Amino acid sequence: MKKDQLLTRRRLLIAGTGAVGAAAAAGVLTAVTGDGPDGSVQASGPQARRSLGASAYRLQPLTGYGPPQAAPRRTLVRRAPLLRVSGRGRTMVLTFDDGPDPRYTPDILDTLAEYDVRAMFFVCGEMAADNKELLARMADEGHVVGNHTWSHPLLTRLTRRQIRSQMERTSDVIEDAYGERPEWFRAPYGAWNRAAFQLGAELGMEPLGWTLDTLDWTSPSTRSIVRRVENGAAPGVVVLAHDAGGDRSQSVRALRRYLPELLDSGYHVTVPRRQYA
Repeated sequence: MKKDQLLTRRRLLIAGTGAVGAAAAAGVLTAVTGDGPDGSVQASGPQARRSLGASAYRLQPLTGYGPPQAAPRRTLVRRAPLLRVSGRGRTMVLTFDDGPDPRYTPDILDTLAEYDVRAMFFVCGEMAADNKELLARMADEGHVVGNHTWSHPLLTRLTRRQIRSQMERTSDVIEDAYGERPEWFRAPYGAWNRAAFQLGAELGMEPLGWTLDTLDWTSPSTRSIVRRVENGAAPGVVVLAHDAGGDRSQSVRALRRYLPELLDSGYHVTVPRRQYA
């Protein structure tokens, strides 16, 4: 992708973010279910200033009578990750961890595009840094990119400073390649602790776990992955799969089989949206 095209896409994403924020304030967006209301820090940029003549200046409202300024919204610090999604009918979410990997991620994106389905990709910073074009494609095709730390460590063995570094570095890479900072975070191995929840919230991210583990990380057969998804499918389920971290050819083949079956069964496979107060 050419540099000017990437810059244009990022400007569109930034503009779209403002539109989403406005819709969310009106309570339009669906949300992941949790134990209480949530929010996020709303970014604001410098506004262009224009010179005003004396008469124009007199027409400006006094500070006390100007439009109310919205207070920055803070992300709720949770005690457990969100596990299910809310939505109309038979809604499910597909998530892929540890990538992007140029050997498997493009095939997964191709299958999702074939069926016009959006998914979530929890990426590791060190993988994303070397495959920024895949994050750009995810943005272009409407997928959600989440933070899965920089190097996939066990967070329970790190200091707060190390955890923050893992998160911040990854968010920086995502913003550079995807066009905006991530709103979702997933702890490697599902090993959450208090520091992870607190630091994730400080960085404006909600913690998302999963309901159904495909166990594709154990390198099972394609048929085994498909059977596990079919047996565990239900409204609100969040599916955990992988597009990196090993040989994921079975994951690619399994997706080609179970995705059309889910759709034919009436499931609406989509991505969650943050709900703002």
